[in-house]
Amino acid sequence: MRITYGPWGESLEELTSAARAAEEAGAELIWVPELHRSATVTAAAVASATTRAGVGTAIALAFTRSPMITALEALDLDELTGGRFVLGLGSGARRLNENWHNARWDKPLAQLRETVEVIRTIVAASHTGQPLEYEGEWQRLSVRGFRRPYQPVRTEIPIYLAAVGPQLTRMAARIADGWISHELCSPAYLREHVLPNLAGRRDGFDVVVSGCCSIDRDPALARERASGVLAFYASVATYKDFFAFHGLADEHARMVEAFRAGRKAEVPGHMVDPLVLTGTPDQVAERIAAYEGFADTIKLTPAVYGNSPAQIRENQARLITLIRELTA
Repeated sequence: MRITYGPWGESLEELTSAARAAEEAGAELIWVPELHRSATVTAAAVASATTRAGVGTAIALAFTRSPMITALEALDLDELTGGRFVLGLGSGARRLNENWHNARWDKPLAQLRETVEVIRTIVAASHTGQPLEYEGEWQRLSVRGFRRPYQPVRTEIPIYLAAVGPQLTRMAARIADGWISHELCSPAYLREHVLPNLAGRRDGFDVVVSGCCSIDRDPALARERASGVLAFYASVATYKDFFAFHGLADEHARMVEAFRAGRKAEVPGHMVDPLVLTGTPDQVAERIAAYEGFADTIKLTPAVYGNSPAQIRENQARLITLIRELTA
């Protein structure tokens, strides 16, 4: 199982320093998200700070850029990394697309499939001068007389898709080079819910599970500092089935209700335990080992929500030290 990492930083300088430290510790790929920063700009910063580890977006929003811009950014990042780039895409939620980005979000499966097809068309042939054509229900491309005057490092850049629901997970197995889990994904959920929907995956397909970590010598403090992650994600009503799978439907419903009412929701400890990797370094190492045989790659990240920069910094340092021990 490959060990990879999603760094945190209060500044881009700190984030890229953490990426470099994780690479030196043995992380094989550095992932960057898209929420408070642009995924592609952050990926470019990480690319310049690293020399061996892959650089991937986990995830870039698929519908808030045109497929042409996404493809050109992917080609630029692949050049900047010398062929180390992985394009991770996700549909995002309707509210995020429509209210934050004024982007269309209607039939996300078909829209995402066509987006991937257009990106691959551009990556494969934009340097040849031949017409770039695509006609779908959601995406249309008609480019003539265009030739990107740079030889690409690769004409096929790996595209991974993030998915929670079964339909999108099955589509990822059919059309993508890898699947990226939600930030919360227990071994049981991966084994019983995800892998059956990835049964038809292509050769070389990469199953990437996310492991959000909170490490402290005091397990109770580690659990407490992980509660903000649960509070953040459990406020989203569309994750109902995910929490129900873990026997947490009632807790999830109460947290959604509190969020809608503008109240702060209390996170019970039993809600944290199955979904966030918490405890001492040895305990977290054991939790990571539970994914062996089910995931090809694990993406480790420090618990961020609800914690101060100093607390996140301490947790990140412990996590990078643990990566060094796991990869030694």
